[in-house]
Amino acid sequence: MISIQHLSKSFGETQVLRDVNIDVSKGEVVVVLGPSGSGKSTMLRCINLLETPTGGRIFIEGEEITAPGTDVNKLRERVGMVFQQFNLFPHLTAKGNVMLAQQRVLKRSADEAERVAMEQLERVGLADRADFRPAQLSGGQQQRVAIARALAMDPHVMLFDEATSALDPELVRGVLDVMRGLADAGMTMVVVTHEMGFAREVADRVIFMADGVIVEEGAPAQVFDNPQSARTRDFLGHIS
Repeated sequence: MISIQHLSKSFGETQVLRDVNIDVSKGEVVVVLGPSGSGKSTMLRCINLLETPTGGRIFIEGEEITAPGTDVNKLRERVGMVFQQFNLFPHLTAKGNVMLAQQRVLKRSADEAERVAMEQLERVGLADRADFRPAQLSGGQQQRVAIARALAMDPHVMLFDEATSALDPELVRGVLDVMRGLADAGMTMVVVTHEMGFAREVADRVIFMADGVIVEEGAPAQVFDNPQSARTRDFLGHIS
């Protein structure tokens, strides 16, 4: 589904990613862990070219998104992304936020966009908040609207960049429950998170990054219970 080959990324003199190689299979849930500044979010943003790689190649379903002349917007439609911040339009209702990109990008009619929006709001448990504006919703509810907005575009892959880190602890569970449901339904997911319980329970594979490189990867039980790298052990020791 995703193939990242020898990915590197620099910002000026600072190299953030160095020779990163990851393959993600259809239906697989890959959770990426690591300290702040390890390159996790930059890697995620490179997958749909929100950041342009300095070197390497990225393939989505066999098509090279990094190739010259690629219709990036067309390929990007296959990749939904949920950010730390919700980025909802404050003047639109929850339903309006989920409808907008469907109409602008996918050219769906208002009726079709509304039908899909209500389906996805139902999926994230917010059908009864469809006519509420963001200011009338909790942070967790706003994040679930953002997930519904991404799902309404019929993505083949979902990327989550610290989707719960801006939320109060009591609001985290609702968002993680939605993400668990997506995993159970077979959605291909790459998740950057500090939620260790979620990683242990839901991930098919855990990747630990530090200093712009992949230090360790494996099944959750192996990485959490028997880490091979001293760097991984040190990180897990500080957060457990």
